[in-house]
Formats: sequence, structure tokens, C-alpha cells
Amino acid sequence: MNTLRKGSHSIFMVHLHIVFVTKYRRDAINDEILTRLREIFSYLCQTQECELVEFSGDTDHVHLLVDFSPKISISELVRTLKSASSRLIRKEFSEHLNKIYWKPVFWHHSYCVLSSGGAPLEVLKQYIKGHENNALIPQL
Repeated sequence: MNTLRKGSHSIFMVHLHIVFVTKYRRDAINDEILTRLREIFSYLCQTQECELVEFSGDTDHVHLLVDFSPKISISELVRTLKSASSRLIRKEFSEHLNKIYWKPVFWHHSYCVLSSGGAPLEVLKQYIKGHENNALIPQL
């Protein structure tokens, strides 16, 4: 989505690149969990008047490109995405995750958010798609 959006008192186009890593950077994400995370994040973004533009990940982290609405704060969006996805993933994949974590955890408490900084969205999309097997993000 590369168009201006309208709010009641604003016109905006804000794209955020968000990265979440698993607790202790453990290899907890398999293909099924990655697919389910895409569904969860897409739904949650819609509830926050945002849109999940691109999504990818590896065994220990995920990348989201979100068309963001300034009606909410970035920290509120991140809190919603992390808490709901963690709760659902731990519930739906408890057998798998109980082998990895002995506490009810999934995401690391930190996160990374980058603005697009004017970079063309196609470049960001390709960057995120290219991260399925490369973790070029700083250790949190």
C-alpha cells in the first residue's frame, strides 16, 4: 500500500518495520507457527486500523512491515501484537513450546521498530522476504 490514508483530522502514510525475537533467542518458531503468526498479526493489525503489508521470519525471530495508523501509539501496537500472539501461540502450540520453555513465555521483552525512512516499500518488502533464513538483526 503506497497511498496516503485519511483520518478524521489527518492525512498520513507511515510504514513501520517491526522485529520480534523469541525469548532467549531460542529456535521456537516452526513453519506451522510462522503461518499462524502471519494470520494472527494480520488480524490484530486490522483491529488497530493498521495493515500487515509483509511478513517473514526464521526459527528465532519475525519481521513485520506494517502500514501504521497514528491513531494509536507504536508502543500500544507492539504491546497488542506481542501479548495476543504470545498468548495464542502458547495455547495452540503448547506441546511444541513446552519442550523449549519451562515458563509461559514466547517473545523477548524487547523489540525493534524502524521507520521506512523514505525507502521504497518494494525494497523493504524484498529485505523482509530475504530474511527467512538470515538473522541480520542486533542481539536483544
